[in-house]
Amino acid sequence: MVLHDERLADSIAALRDDRLSPTAYVDELRERTGRVEPQIHAFVSEDGRWERVLADAAALEARFPNPADRPPLYGVPIGVKDIFHVDGLPTRAGSTLPPAVLTEQQGEAVQRMQAAGALVIGKTVTTEFAYFEPGPTRNPHNTAHTPGGSSSGSAAAVAAGLCPFAFGSQTVGSVIRPAAFCGVVGFKPTFDRIPPSGMIQFSESVDHVGLFTQDTEGAELAAACLCDDWRHLPSQREKPVLGVPAGPYLDQVSAEGRRGFETHLDALRDAGFELVRVPTLEDIEEINERHERLNAAELAIAHEAWYDTFAEEYSETTRSLIEEGQAVPTKEIARGRQGRIELRERLEETMVDAGIDLWVAPSAPGAAPAGIETTGDPAMNLPWTHSGLPTIALPGTTTDDGLPLGVQCVAPFGADERLLDWSHELAAALQ
Repeated sequence: MVLHDERLADSIAALRDDRLSPTAYVDELRERTGRVEPQIHAFVSEDGRWERVLADAAALEARFPNPADRPPLYGVPIGVKDIFHVDGLPTRAGSTLPPAVLTEQQGEAVQRMQAAGALVIGKTVTTEFAYFEPGPTRNPHNTAHTPGGSSSGSAAAVAAGLCPFAFGSQTVGSVIRPAAFCGVVGFKPTFDRIPPSGMIQFSESVDHVGLFTQDTEGAELAAACLCDDWRHLPSQREKPVLGVPAGPYLDQVSAEGRRGFETHLDALRDAGFELVRVPTLEDIEEINERHERLNAAELAIAHEAWYDTFAEEYSETTRSLIEEGQAVPTKEIARGRQGRIELRERLEETMVDAGIDLWVAPSAPGAAPAGIETTGDPAMNLPWTHSGLPTIALPGTTTDDGLPLGVQCVAPFGADERLLDWSHELAAALQ
């Protein structure tokens, strides 16, 4: 194991009240990265990384000498998945295409973190163009296992304590699944709640900007800086009623994953949460097919110009999906896009009818698979991504081999604030 406690909320408090300076924090992470990074390969290599970050940290200290004036994320070092553009850094997206072709202007999400005082410590490894072709990153719990994908480097970096926050993205399960595999918190907000500008697009209709932290408190603090129109609501006193989606969707979980999930449900019940098993997603195979076809088509659209010139630079895995997408009829794309709205409305109607506040489900079919040749199955995340509902991954128990198993909680569209407020008590119950 190469794990390390690096809670974002604790780091924020220490930086803001001068118990820790940004330059001292960067020095700590530089030392730890030097020891750990050769084992997990979470970051894209960068010449002069630490000189750059230390200079940025020193400039921040000079700009905000008075603690009262400091922005909310003052001095927080962050990792940025290498499909997001960052001014001054190349974008490679886990591919062999020329960075000069891929790199564009920095987007809103990175800009908001920097405006809040965060320091970009580096780009994190992603699978090729955020699809399935894996990079070199390994799971900090056991380096013989995958960290998940496509936000592999971000999840591993946070789990290993190399940064307290990292950006991810999710088009099927690329935040929630690696969060589960690496035993950290992953948050995928309501669709489009964090603007996706400045990010290499996979599927316009379902791409979500997401984030990783080790703590739900930190996730909430970061989300308040990132999400459009964030509302600071009073803390909710009543526990949410939790709906367990019974039926073929849950049948996609492995035997080991199901045992772990029932243990998680017992822990939530013991903590006073009401659980209701609700039949839903009976048509999960149809939903899966619709989502996968929509993704393929929109990936082909997003990569049309690059693919015409650089087709041979794409991996066989990604090339196959693009060529499948090129054959998807326009009418099928339109049906796929409309299906997202219909699924969202159906899930929310079911919640109202059953009297539940949140869905709760396994974050993945099981623990992280052995090897790094594949990144695991995103099936448990797909319907929540397709419908655009806000979702948080919470660490739970571990397998007999010490690999994490997680729980995902899903709220109605736009209820990100309630979800994150409830997540603190839910996370405590699962530990």
